[in-house]
Amino acid sequence: MPVEPDRDQMAEVAALAGADGDGPVVMLNLNRYRERAAYEGEVPGGESPDVSGREAYLRYGAVASAVLDRVGGRILWHTDSSGTVIGGDAEVYDEVIAVWYPSVAAFAALATDPETLEARAHRLAALERATLIRCVSGAEPELAAA
Repeated sequence: MPVEPDRDQMAEVAALAGADGDGPVVMLNLNRYRERAAYEGEVPGGESPDVSGREAYLRYGAVASAVLDRVGGRILWHTDSSGTVIGGDAEVYDEVIAVWYPSVAAFAALATDPETLEARAHRLAALERATLIRCVSGAEPELAAA
């Protein structure tokens, strides 16, 4: 199951980043974690590979959070998912995270930042499935009715 954007999806993000009309977005992260992290090769920072998927994602999140601050974004909210009301087995997730960015360019900067890329091994080890939905946002990072 996918945990990263494919080439076409990344090309779309790159085309939007910095283009006319590039503005604030909320990236809605839907994460399903592996029971146990599945690291391939060396674990960044020499940390133990024997952790849960959620613990591995927290390792990634610590790095991504610092980069998020640098690009001007912020986490609006996150919560555990308690179940899927509409959808099949493929649409079952463990956690939902809404992240505000001042622009698609800021999101692209986070996604391509060297520190984020180094921590990517934690993200890959952590996730069984991920969906990332790009949403329209207001100029300020807030939750509000559309």
